[in-house]
Amino acid sequence: MTTLFINARLIDPEQTQDVLGGLLVQDGKIAEIGPDIKAPGDAEIVDCAGMCLAPGIVDIGVKVCEPGERHKESYRSAGHAAAAGGVTTIVTRPDTLPAVDTPETLEFATRRANEAAPVNVVPMAALTKERAGREMTEIGFLMDAGAVAFTDCDHVVTDTKVFSRALTYARSLGALVIAHPQDPGLSKGAAVTSGKFASLRGLPAVSPIAERMGLDRDMALVEVTGARYHADQITTARALPALERAKRNGLDVTAGTSIHHLTLNELDIADYRTFFKVKPPLRSEDDRLALIEAVRSGLIDVISSMHTPQDEESKRLPFEEAASGAVALETLLPAALRLFHAGQLTLQELFRAMALNPANRLGLAAGRLSIGAPADLICFDPVAPIVVDRAKLLSKSKNTPFDGQRLQGKVKATYVAGEAVYQS
Repeated sequence: MTTLFINARLIDPEQTQDVLGGLLVQDGKIAEIGPDIKAPGDAEIVDCAGMCLAPGIVDIGVKVCEPGERHKESYRSAGHAAAAGGVTTIVTRPDTLPAVDTPETLEFATRRANEAAPVNVVPMAALTKERAGREMTEIGFLMDAGAVAFTDCDHVVTDTKVFSRALTYARSLGALVIAHPQDPGLSKGAAVTSGKFASLRGLPAVSPIAERMGLDRDMALVEVTGARYHADQITTARALPALERAKRNGLDVTAGTSIHHLTLNELDIADYRTFFKVKPPLRSEDDRLALIEAVRSGLIDVISSMHTPQDEESKRLPFEEAASGAVALETLLPAALRLFHAGQLTLQELFRAMALNPANRLGLAAGRLSIGAPADLICFDPVAPIVVDRAKLLSKSKNTPFDGQRLQGKVKATYVAGEAVYQS
């Protein structure tokens, strides 16, 4: 199938360009890019009418609740939600029931994803068995089965010797380890970030220093082992100097942050609204602004949704007892465009963090507008107004903090390998 996109505002994070032009897709790949492309006789013409055409989002850290909790999210519902949100590749977490810690479980998940999801699904596997932090998984066999990275998600490996051995073994295989930098002792039982606001609300809190301590430990071990390391979420200004120092010293380290920590702050939980309870907890406004600057400078490499579905029963509880997490596949792009409309990040900088950098870190060919790259594309109107209605979300779970909020940015169409998987 041949498709020619014309009158498009091409957002190219690799070349840092934002230009008007056209893009030709042949056999599922980008064949030509330029201002004046002649259409082959059999080409389908898609007029973008001046809207943005960008590489599809590559979202690291999506939780799909198969197996075990399919009522919260399935590969089918997550795949359709991703397509509606402009996410063409979801990188799934292993924190399911049971955990994805064996080749057999991984192959089941991959088979279900290929059957049900209209977008690309790339799996991660657990770093330790049952995510218990005691014994590392069969990293080599899991890589052969298709795992692109290894993580215990928010279960921090507290035994430093176990974590060091896992990093050493991962280094010998060239595997990427994704960790959750947090001191588990300090953060245990915490629901919010410490400070005057937390005290006034009477909620158990954790100091931002817990993240700094967790990252310092991990950086020391990465320095010793030489492993490839990615921090799933950096959310505080206090952790940024340690990250900058590690990169300056040449360690193979990257870091991400979530869209919620870039666009919300601790005051949003004012009325004990549990849809705003995420992990790590929302931080101060100073932290939020520091994170935006870190994304702009490239210190933080990746923006992700950290899509975590929770059912009504686990969210409709007192704040301290409620489950953490929020769905974000469909709101990731319009929430990120808040930063564009505020003049804090350009579209190229946003798509560098949401598409190009995550693809590069995982060794994927997606995330760019270049000849020969997969035609995983999104066409979107960056100024179209929307009002988020959680009842209309395609995710099975509806726990979004953006319910009822007015945002700008609407996905008009999503293409995977040149084929439309969503059209508004």
